[in-house]
Amino acid sequence: MSVRYEKQGHVATFLLDNGKHNVLTPAMHKELFEALRDFVADPAIRAGVLTGAPGRSFCAGDDIKTKLPELSPHEALEAHLFPHAHEAAKGLTRPGWEQDVMRLRRYKPIVGAVDGYCLGQGLIYLLLLTDLRLCTPAAEFGFPEIAYGMGGAGGMTRLGSQIPHTVAMEMLLLGKRLGAARAAEVALVNRVVAAETLQAEARAMAEAIAAHPPVAVRVEMEAYARAAEMPREQAADYVGTLFRLQRIAYAGYGAGTGFLGKDAAAQ
Repeated sequence: MSVRYEKQGHVATFLLDNGKHNVLTPAMHKELFEALRDFVADPAIRAGVLTGAPGRSFCAGDDIKTKLPELSPHEALEAHLFPHAHEAAKGLTRPGWEQDVMRLRRYKPIVGAVDGYCLGQGLIYLLLLTDLRLCTPAAEFGFPEIAYGMGGAGGMTRLGSQIPHTVAMEMLLLGKRLGAARAAEVALVNRVVAAETLQAEARAMAEAIAAHPPVAVRVEMEAYARAAEMPREQAADYVGTLFRLQRIAYAGYGAGTGFLGKDAAAQ
């Protein structure tokens, strides 16, 4: 398999493993979606790490050399509306499982660990699937698609909500790549670490998250995501309700060691 999904304790690791630059194939998109679906559903798993195989790039995007099934104009329209419509007869194609990955509802945190190239679809996945990010000094981030007549990554990822507008435009319209130092400067990543410690530091961040009460982490993730698109008063009402529900649950069940947290009743 090209996407290795492993669980250890309360942390799961998604490891891309396909050649020097970890280019994505249609099969890898499906593997990643299936792993993410398990990650979301497994109550024992509380956080994750998304990375490339050690010594390789995080992900240089889709493998443009992968031969895809030929579709007629009508079939291409059907594939756009129903991404898996022709898989049984013709095999995996695009659009395909990457659509499912990008639309997945996820309220468990994932830490991104980037070495080397993080380009195109690889950067889209980093932006959509990770909440904290580390990179090595060799990391490069970019969207080269504009030079090949393809645009839209900025809208899909809402890149301008994660980094300054002008920097986003440099990446999207000029096709400019950001090095590690610049990525940290504009907060695309949390910090730059040595390649030798990348995996360990990313896992340490995930384990620190996993040590918190899962209900609190879930509420924080959901409130952050949903309230970002609400008017201020509506956001205050929504978040206030989620917070109060937690307090009611804590009072009703008392201190525990499960999803409510071991110090719940004392807070």
